[in-house]
Amino acid sequence: MAIEGAAARPAVSASVGRSARRDLLALLNRWGWVKVLLFLVPACLLLTFYLVIPIAMLIVMSFYRSTLFGVVPDFSWNNYLHFWRNPMFPNLLLRSIRLAVTVTAISLLVSYPFAYFLARGTRRFRTTLLILVMVPFWTSYLIRTMSWLPILGIKGVVNYSLMTLQIVSNPVEVFLFNQFSVVLTLIHIYLPYMVVPIYLSLDRHVTLPLSLPGVVGGIVMVFIAAFGAYVTPKLLGGSSGIMFGNVLADQYSGTFNWPFGAVLALIMIAVVLGLLVVASRFTRLDAVFGARA
Repeated sequence: MAIEGAAARPAVSASVGRSARRDLLALLNRWGWVKVLLFLVPACLLLTFYLVIPIAMLIVMSFYRSTLFGVVPDFSWNNYLHFWRNPMFPNLLLRSIRLAVTVTAISLLVSYPFAYFLARGTRRFRTTLLILVMVPFWTSYLIRTMSWLPILGIKGVVNYSLMTLQIVSNPVEVFLFNQFSVVLTLIHIYLPYMVVPIYLSLDRHVTLPLSLPGVVGGIVMVFIAAFGAYVTPKLLGGSSGIMFGNVLADQYSGTFNWPFGAVLALIMIAVVLGLLVVASRFTRLDAVFGARA
């Protein structure tokens, strides 16, 4: 009898478990909003911890004041006024936007014909070319940036070729440590971000209007990446190629003026949000990022 009772207990437990699951499913079907809430809670928690809270901390920090002993609450607009009163910061912001627009425009002009050729080519060559497009991602961003130093430098490949062909008699210094070298390197680094989304759109559609989500997606990704670039301007930009991201980083690692750094970060976020608003005027953002075909 004891053995039969012990064998019956697992069966009863399984029956109770199935009954509880049926009751739970019935409850979810009766109250559909509970099911939706269960799906939304994990995403909302991730957005809260990784987006809402960091931005809220930046906003609060922007109203602090940096002192020799750390940051103290100030609750004034002094940090924002400092940005607008010093012409260097607005000019640097405009320069960074201009450089990002230049990188994006040239990347688009190069990428669209190439992506169209990929979409209309034979599948065998298409796969090979796509792999070649993605090959740069197999190496470090830093290595890809520094590889331009022996190419554009005074004793680099470009100057050696020019002198060998007797086009110039002395090395040319205009290729490196300026805005030209920054733009050229950023185009090389971020070109795949433009090629791939345009190719994916052209692979499904034929004409430019139908491929617009891919074009807008490439523009958004390349502009945001180029606008926030830090390593490339620092290594190749020189004094004229420094961008907004470099000054922002210096507020945290150089001058330790975290409140003003928070202001600069919020301005960068505002520029990116403005870009997304403009992009939404041309096509739906869910189509741009692949949520809607």
